[in-house]
Amino acid sequence: MMSDPIPALSDYSAASLVTFFGNLTSAFEADLRAVTTKDELEALRVKWMGRKQGLMNEIGEVLKAAPAEARRDVGMQFNTFKKSVDAGLAAELKTETAAPVVRGIDMTLPGTAHQPGIEHPLLKTMHEIVRVFHHLGFSTETGPQVESDFYNFEALNFPPNHPARDTQDTLVIAAQQGRPSRDRLLMRTHTSPVQIRTMVAQQPPLRIVIPGKVHRNDAADATHSPIFHQVEGLCVDTNITFSDLKGTLDHAMKALFGSSVKTRFFPSFFPFTEPSADVQISCPFCAGKGCRKCKHSGWIELLGCGMVDPAVFASVDERRLAEGKAAAYDPAHITGFAFGMGVERIAMIQHGISDIGHFYSGDMRFLEQFA
Repeated sequence: MMSDPIPALSDYSAASLVTFFGNLTSAFEADLRAVTTKDELEALRVKWMGRKQGLMNEIGEVLKAAPAEARRDVGMQFNTFKKSVDAGLAAELKTETAAPVVRGIDMTLPGTAHQPGIEHPLLKTMHEIVRVFHHLGFSTETGPQVESDFYNFEALNFPPNHPARDTQDTLVIAAQQGRPSRDRLLMRTHTSPVQIRTMVAQQPPLRIVIPGKVHRNDAADATHSPIFHQVEGLCVDTNITFSDLKGTLDHAMKALFGSSVKTRFFPSFFPFTEPSADVQISCPFCAGKGCRKCKHSGWIELLGCGMVDPAVFASVDERRLAEGKAAAYDPAHITGFAFGMGVERIAMIQHGISDIGHFYSGDMRFLEQFA
């Protein structure tokens, strides 16, 4: 390392300054190459950059004697040299810090277990439902959660004064009063708007299944949530009958709950289907004998369905014509069926869960049961 005193400068010409700072640079680089530990690096820093006794102070004292006409060049070369010393020390410190530390390995310690993530039980159930219908030739369609009144209500044959349009039931987007009624935005209350969007975009035949999240202004309790999930289906073609609907849903329920499950259909009402039906399955907990979960009836109501109302086909063709497309859904030649089920309800039945809130609580003790 450099131990000789800083020599005096009697000549402050450009050539002398280049030689002077060149020798200092060589001396610093030699000192830096000799460093092997952090303690030696710190000692080198104090030697060159120490506030009281560092060589940088001695160099500055030597350069103070420079004549006035040379001080500008002397100052510039001194600052350049000082920056190079700072950079060299910082680079060496970074290298020293980043050097890997080799430690002994205790082979008696247990290994680290890496637990893979799992599907949320709701997503797992939703994917299971979708797979059942994929095997029947249905394809998946999705759509936006923020919908217009036309797609969510009007095209599905909900009259303007229907209770579902009221803000007591529907979450609407603010500041929509200036828009025409059919263009006002809201959070979709079912995945049925995707049925309309698909029919407007495509000609029959159609076989689609529509999984997704929906929103309603419901108070949260053991069986209700303002956010939940649905899987809906639509089949449109020539000569589609109610028997096709019954056969499709009977097969799906057996695929989901076991081959021993029976289905039965009761008349119901939905604005977008006619005729409409509620579907019940024989209780999978008591095999239809009657228990607390089926309220001792032996049956559990699971979903709604029906034949697509001709008024819905008329709304679809109206929108197709407005978009410059040909009408394709004449109810004299085209028929179809639709159905919809709540994913949470099916998951609760499959796993014997009594409170829908468990799905949204984020409680790992609950979720880990499905790993």
